Amino acid sequence: MKFKIIPTLVYLCLLSVLLALGMWQLDRSEQKRVFLQLQEQAAATETLHLSTIIENNTEALRYRKVEVSGRYDVEHQFLIDNQISDGKAGYFVLTPLVLTGETKAVLVNRGWIPLNHDRSALPDLQINQAQAIITGRINNFPGVGIKLAGAETPTEGWPSVVQVVDSNVLAKKIGYPLFQFQVELAKELPDGFKREWHASTIMLPEQHTAYAVQWFALALTLTILFIWYSFKNNDA
Repeated sequence: MKFKIIPTLVYLCLLSVLLALGMWQLDRSEQKRVFLQLQEQAAATETLHLSTIIENNTEALRYRKVEVSGRYDVEHQFLIDNQISDGKAGYFVLTPLVLTGETKAVLVNRGWIPLNHDRSALPDLQINQAQAIITGRINNFPGVGIKLAGAETPTEGWPSVVQVVDSNVLAKKIGYPLFQFQVELAKELPDGFKREWHASTIMLPEQHTAYAVQWFALALTLTILFIWYSFKNNDA
């Protein structure tokens, strides 16, 4: 059986792409499995009592349950812009909690709050009790798909609006050091807003595996069609 050059080249190119996509989905499936295992392990560990001797390593501490004692800096709060909840635009509220007996603070994400009809009128971020002992979960700051130039620069005045959180930039604005992660305030605690802290990834490992099977099935189908086409042209 002889294979024509152009159809063979097209087949080999398409086959390479389909197999590569399948392998990529398998790799993503494994990454998600590891990610979910880390979440489960972190959630099952003993509650961490945050202090300045704790290593400032977000990845090592991510998803750990944490307790923090301190004082909310009510006068210096941040709003993370362009946050969507149930199809509505709003902000995440970040409030510095200065650790008891220290000059360092952690930014506490008190939840999501909707935009006012008049965007120039910022929401009321009042806290009933500045002194607090809170519990929550350590996590990265919310990210964005495309980071525009200057997105990490907060607006003048208070509360200050920012698109992308850079804890070093925000620390300069408020005048004292910050941890490089946020604490997501536990849902049952007061002085918070809408809190839906997701514990899993958007797509589960099994979904990635299913996509991988589809890509490999297409590769097999392509191979069968190519062999059928080659035999047909040889018989002609």
